[in-house]
Amino acid sequence: MTSLEIKRKLIREIDLSTNDKLLEELYRFLDKDNRITEVFKLNDDQKKAVREARDQAYKGDYLTNDQANEEMDKWLKN
Repeated sequence: MTSLEIKRKLIREIDLSTNDKLLEELYRFLDKDNRITEVFKLNDDQKKAVREARDQAYKGDYLTNDQANEEMDKWLKN
């Protein structure tokens, strides 16, 4: 699907919508998305932490969301 097709479908759906909350949220999302934002710059420690986390993920050294939730449940019960 091309960008033009997507835009046309979105416009059609917006025109048909009577859900004020949905329209407000969509507007807020699009407004934020279209603003120019400042690039976040990391310091050296943060860059190192990101590299380490990427290496861990690449090696499979991570927890799934379910596993992390199970770990938190165990910690909270103690």
